[in-house]
Amino acid sequence: MPIVLPTYVENIMEILEKNNYQAFLVGGSIRDLLLGTMPHDFDIATNAKPHEILDVFKDYKTLQVGMAFGTIVIVQKEGLVELTTYRIEEKYLDGRRPSRVAFSNELFEDLKRRDFTINALAYNKSFGIIDPFNGRKDLKNKVIKTVGEPKERFKEDHLRILRGVRLASQLGFTIDENTYYSCKSMGPFLKKISVERIREEFFKIILSQRSSYGMELLKNLNLIEIIIPELVDTINFNQYNPHHDKDVFYHSLCVMENSPPILEIRLAALLHDIGKPKAFTLDEEGIGHFYGHDKISVEISKIALTRLKCSNKLINDVSILVGEHMTAYGNYTEKGLKRLINRVGKDNIFKLIELQKSDKICSAGDRNIDFLIEREKAIKKILDSEEPYKKNQLAINGHDIITLGFSQGKIIGEILEYLLELVMDYPELNNKENLLNIIKREF
Repeated sequence: MPIVLPTYVENIMEILEKNNYQAFLVGGSIRDLLLGTMPHDFDIATNAKPHEILDVFKDYKTLQVGMAFGTIVIVQKEGLVELTTYRIEEKYLDGRRPSRVAFSNELFEDLKRRDFTINALAYNKSFGIIDPFNGRKDLKNKVIKTVGEPKERFKEDHLRILRGVRLASQLGFTIDENTYYSCKSMGPFLKKISVERIREEFFKIILSQRSSYGMELLKNLNLIEIIIPELVDTINFNQYNPHHDKDVFYHSLCVMENSPPILEIRLAALLHDIGKPKAFTLDEEGIGHFYGHDKISVEISKIALTRLKCSNKLINDVSILVGEHMTAYGNYTEKGLKRLINRVGKDNIFKLIELQKSDKICSAGDRNIDFLIEREKAIKKILDSEEPYKKNQLAINGHDIITLGFSQGKIIGEILEYLLELVMDYPELNNKENLLNIIKREF
């Protein structure tokens, strides 16, 4: 298929060539174009050295964050273009970075250091596609295969093990047999990689369109026990419950993949039932129950996400969604919905509904989610009408109450709580004069 590049990318390549330097589109950008999708990022490899790149593009805004590794970013209003000098990487000492990077004049030297064949492609108008490792064949066959011997590639950079799973998950490809078994045998090397790098690859897997396929690969490659070992107990855990026709692990994968690709929701979907093995009881009729599993799941989720060095906000948001996922089955009055919004927060309430929809769809038996759609509409109406559901939405505050002669202390909170309960039933009462009169009358 013809390769069509955005004009601003072509211009960069033409400027390099006019200055007697080579310029090839490389890596994931050419891979995506061959697959018929427009890349988010464009990477150009060149024989120009970093100082030469800066000289050629002296009239452009540039970023020099990767200059030691030969990378200069050209900033344009249409987007960023990353230029990198052809490189030869010497021996890797820590399973992540080369001991030294040397610049090269040869494109082939640059391509042979890359991780997978589908990323070892290059293109420009003059030469067409350069494919020394049969990457196009692997693209056609939908196969993830390393450039050269997989154990050598993974020994150089252990993170490539996870990156292979991530690419398979994002693209829907299989992993070449030799590459697959090398991933499996060398999986424990991931323990040497920083948790932040593991976390970022893992998040990309669960946000991909085929997230359950990616998670299944992680399970089969024995990598889950390295990333989130708490999930291991959910694998093959029979729920013995008429509402579930899958084990806990595969139910969670189903919920995750049926959720929108929003990180908090996908993580909550994956972790919402992680406490079930610890909460499991079997009644006299052989039916499984999981009383309090939501609370146990919150505690386990916090441990797992803290180990992954997630932000406090992400841990808190996921914990809220996991802890409230069972509220799907409550019968809520309008006041009850307002209390739910207050607990969950305006930013998370619709994420909770999405999680609950997916949870219901992935259960056995009745999978009708109409009641959740109606609840979603009711919540939207409450928020759109700005009906109060938390104390700081009241028309008065603690200072106003003190001006009536009350002393600071517990009584102020009790009065505000009383008023909130009242205006959640009767929103029309929420003005300062009404509320002050109610305080005078009731307190």
